[in-house]
Amino acid sequence: MELTPPPKGLGGFTLAEVLITLTIIGIVAAITLPSLLVNVNDKAWNAQRKALYARMSQAIGEMDSISGYGSSNNETEDEIKDGAAEAFIINGLSKVYRVQNICNSNNLSACGIPSSIITLNGSTMQFPKSVSELDSTLTDAKNKATDTKAAAFETVNGESIALFYNPKCESDHPDKLHFAGQVFCANMIYDLNGLKGPNEVGKDVGFITILYRANSVVVAPNLFPANAGKAASYPKSNASGDAAKDAASLCAQQGDDARLPDRDELVSMYINRSLINILTDGYWSGSVVSSGESGRVWVIAMHDGGRDRYDRTATLNVRCVKK
Repeated sequence: MELTPPPKGLGGFTLAEVLITLTIIGIVAAITLPSLLVNVNDKAWNAQRKALYARMSQAIGEMDSISGYGSSNNETEDEIKDGAAEAFIINGLSKVYRVQNICNSNNLSACGIPSSIITLNGSTMQFPKSVSELDSTLTDAKNKATDTKAAAFETVNGESIALFYNPKCESDHPDKLHFAGQVFCANMIYDLNGLKGPNEVGKDVGFITILYRANSVVVAPNLFPANAGKAASYPKSNASGDAAKDAASLCAQQGDDARLPDRDELVSMYINRSLINILTDGYWSGSVVSSGESGRVWVIAMHDGGRDRYDRTATLNVRCVKK
């Protein structure tokens, strides 16, 4: 059988052409691969974060008591400060939640807690080892939290969790001004993969806060990196006659997954304000007390932790959380 030679111009690629093609593919991969890996990591961390919150919420709901651990009449003030957080983990949480390892404030790294973390705005901070190091105002005359030392534990799922505990926390004050330090019972700063990087808030690092001695509430707000702006809670006209944006609409502009924090998430934001770099001024919640333009909404003052009901016509900051 006679073979027909291939038409002219349909030969194979030259070596130079192959090398150029591979170079282009390599350049494109180098540009796109990091962003793809970031997206994969973000999705994995988000799923793990939600799973941890669900497990912790269930465990706290099964505990007989939230307050009072390590603060019996037989203990001195120094003993309470040194051991209350460990007592909460050993005698309370570990009874309803599987804890793999427990470390005191002098040895947090043995439980996978990094020596420093990156805050939500990209700055580096030393990891706090006590309630006052977490935020010095929590133990002042207004907030009244006990300055206990932190303790840490590891979970069977690989998370490392540092716990800050206030054994004398109070129940909710739904009808009057009160302060964040009064109603916070425990605050957990977690690292989803221990000492491995990036040790960054909003990625592998986050926080869970337990509020109220009675009818406890567990919150874990996952915040957007920056404020959405300033707004009146209820739309109104400013001096120039332009309609001011209301707080909820500012969150809507940040995306379908954005919403206003509720009144309990505001307290968690204050307790962890050094991690998210919110240090001053007032912030709106989405918790409405009474409707209408003359109604009121719960807000928090970030300079001292005061939580109260505010007129809707005030202009305050908006920081949105992810759904």
